[in-house]
Amino acid sequence: MKYISTLREGERINEVYLVKSKQSALTKSGKPYDNVILQDKTGTLDAKVWDPGSVGIEEFDAMDYVAITGDITSFQGNLQCSIKRARRVSEGEYDPKDYLPVSEQNVDEMYNELKNIIATIQNPYLSQLLHKFFDDEDFAKRFKFHSAAKSVHHGFVGGLLEHTLSVTQNCDYFAKHYKVLNRDLLLTAAMFHDVGKLQELSTFPENDYTDAGQLLGHIMIGAEWVGEEIRNIDGFPIVLANELKHCILAHHGELEYGSPKKPALIEAVALSFADNIDAKIETFKELITNVPENNLEWQGFNRFMDTNLRRTSI
Repeated sequence: MKYISTLREGERINEVYLVKSKQSALTKSGKPYDNVILQDKTGTLDAKVWDPGSVGIEEFDAMDYVAITGDITSFQGNLQCSIKRARRVSEGEYDPKDYLPVSEQNVDEMYNELKNIIATIQNPYLSQLLHKFFDDEDFAKRFKFHSAAKSVHHGFVGGLLEHTLSVTQNCDYFAKHYKVLNRDLLLTAAMFHDVGKLQELSTFPENDYTDAGQLLGHIMIGAEWVGEEIRNIDGFPIVLANELKHCILAHHGELEYGSPKKPALIEAVALSFADNIDAKIETFKELITNVPENNLEWQGFNRFMDTNLRRTSI
């Protein structure tokens, strides 16, 4: 496949791309044309269909995978594709991983690591609850593919799994270092803390907020979902159920950060810091990914980190 980042002016392409957006417009003379944004995992490309009704231009919409034949030109210093032929392709004619941002880690290996941690949980009720979720094949498929955010951090295929595993590993370290922590409760809460994002965000390629996500948010969705499954486990202790749900509800640490409750249990405190560490480190990493290693210039104020930032010297 010829990725967008490798395209050069003067080339003719014949490739399948994801149509990120498509809008009808009119030229200054009143002639209709289509504004199209093409996407693959390396970036996006502005494209035009100058004659939408011509032979070879079949119907397609935003979020379709489309076989594109076109010429690469330059307009105001940016590459642009003049689309000559377009055909919506069927599933099996493309690999979604070529068009979407994907975790650098192996998702199957990460999921196995998470299941190995589940095997160490000794509390029978928490263990049963974890197995009800993570042993389910449909849940596993969704969890491996989903992102952890629309933007900011871990907003890629496998991002939810990568973030969850990292937070759980952070919590495992905390539990070994601070013996006061209830390891089973803390690690179970870590593995469930962002489970609500499976319903808060739509799947790729959209990766956008759902109606439930807008109205409720992943924290409330996750606590309710876990609570529903707890009610299906005979004898699950009420106190333990409330403690687990509290950790989920309080994992953002502060009310102004979206937590319905502030941490009132020591495990909830530990989880909130483990989550914050991983989110902040990944956010910073993503911000400097395209900054050359020898570039020590300040990158400017970033609203997510609330500071000016730069790379560390080698």
